[in-house]
Amino acid sequence: MFRVLVGLAVVGLLVYSLADLSASEEEDRAGLPKWLWVVIIVLLPIFGPITWIATKQSRRRGGSGGRGARPGRGPRRPSGPVAPDDDPDFLWRLEQEKRRQQRREGGDDTAS
Repeated sequence: MFRVLVGLAVVGLLVYSLADLSASEEEDRAGLPKWLWVVIIVLLPIFGPITWIATKQSRRRGGSGGRGARPGRGPRRPSGPVAPDDDPDFLWRLEQEKRRQQRREGGDDTAS
């Protein structure tokens, strides 16, 4: 029974590592191509998957370049307003410009 559980654990680790490798980005692979990682994971049934998981985690935590240290995979969002109508300073300047324009138009109409 113990042998069966160990065998299932090894197969599960192998499947998990291969699935994780297939979804990985180039910066997670420590400069090795995917096919070489597949060979390492398959030929070294316990040490290969553990090496893959450790390498990927250390790349993510260690900030080994690029965006590996940043959590998440999406693009970085700007900290300020995205659109002009989200920017209170822009809206204030627009309102001031509108008032100036109305004063100019109103002043010209009363002078004629």
